[in-house]
Amino acid sequence: MARSRSINQDDLRNHNLSVVLSALMQSTVPLGRAQLAKSTGLTKATMSLLSEILLKNDVVEQIQPLRESQNGRPSTPLAFRSGKWAGLGMQINTDGYGYIAVDLTGRTIGERWVPCVMDDADPDEVFAALDELVRPVEADLRDGGYRLVGTGLALPGLITADQRLLNAPNLGWSNMSLDRFDVVSRLDAFADNEANLAAIAQIPGYATKRPDRPGSLGPSDSFLYISTDVGVGSAFVRAGNVVRGDHGFGGELGHVSVEMNGPKCRCGRNGCLEMYAGRRELVKTAGIAEGDAAARSEYVDELYARWRGGDTKAVLAIDQALTAMASVAASAINILDVDTIVLGGFWSGFQEDICTRLRMRITPQVLARYVLDVKVLACRSMEHPALYGAALTGLRRLVDHPVDYLEI
Repeated sequence: MARSRSINQDDLRNHNLSVVLSALMQSTVPLGRAQLAKSTGLTKATMSLLSEILLKNDVVEQIQPLRESQNGRPSTPLAFRSGKWAGLGMQINTDGYGYIAVDLTGRTIGERWVPCVMDDADPDEVFAALDELVRPVEADLRDGGYRLVGTGLALPGLITADQRLLNAPNLGWSNMSLDRFDVVSRLDAFADNEANLAAIAQIPGYATKRPDRPGSLGPSDSFLYISTDVGVGSAFVRAGNVVRGDHGFGGELGHVSVEMNGPKCRCGRNGCLEMYAGRRELVKTAGIAEGDAAARSEYVDELYARWRGGDTKAVLAIDQALTAMASVAASAINILDVDTIVLGGFWSGFQEDICTRLRMRITPQVLARYVLDVKVLACRSMEHPALYGAALTGLRRLVDHPVDYLEI
């Protein structure tokens, strides 16, 4: 009986600490103990105990007291402390590989990206190169007094629950156990589809202090994330959480067919969205490059420039892609009952103009268009959002399971 009571108390404390950490991350302003107790529903006595645990473990620190009212007592807000807890993100993509380390305040501790063409790359060689790349930052974190909470790994493919890469057609990889690679097993890295992790990077307060970005997404918002790289990745976020489906493969809008008799996709189907809105196909259609060379990231700026300059082929390529994306996005909205779309990757480089154009094409196709206010937003400005999202996934372990890391 005593053992059962102890386990329940540990679970309750873990839950309460997790709730407090989430409240601090999602708030746009610093919160004192009384404010945290009110927002979380915890008693002041419980909040006082939890605050001391977080202070003792250097998760938070007290900042300059604020007076809540003219006659009220000064409130001493709590803020996340930098320099102790870190998450590591890694990514292998069609255009290179790299890492980023982030702490609880959202500060980037270190990052590096190695650009290279991944056509028919040997996975053992790529993972070995990634391992060599991240070892120095692991040592830097230890020497700097950081504790690495967790590591995420972004990959452009389907990942099973038992951490197996089922298929990554744009890398030419399939059916690989990821634990066989030293860098994955050593760091106990959690692998996920790059679009899922890029979507996580858009959620404010997911595992770092929420940035103050008026008019942007909230921590509990729902949205569709659609990103174009060589292919088209996507993810569905419901109330601040990625919806992966029963087997972890949800959100693959890039392989929805928009033309039954369209060109053959690498996935084996015909007329996938990726064949009209993927970066490689856009470069080809715009007449900039052919074959595998069209996948090179160096052609992105030229495609932007030609489109802005009114080049006929580039304009038609972008127009065809927007039509295909609008059809798929409207179908997803009709199925999922979500009203916000976030554009990432290649599309985020167009900023507001392309968002407005896409919204105008989507809205007439939405069944509930007279009720829903469809919004199309550009993603947060960052060069590798999936990489950042992978680091947040690592940090999230502290948020979800604080008792595993803190001295109670």
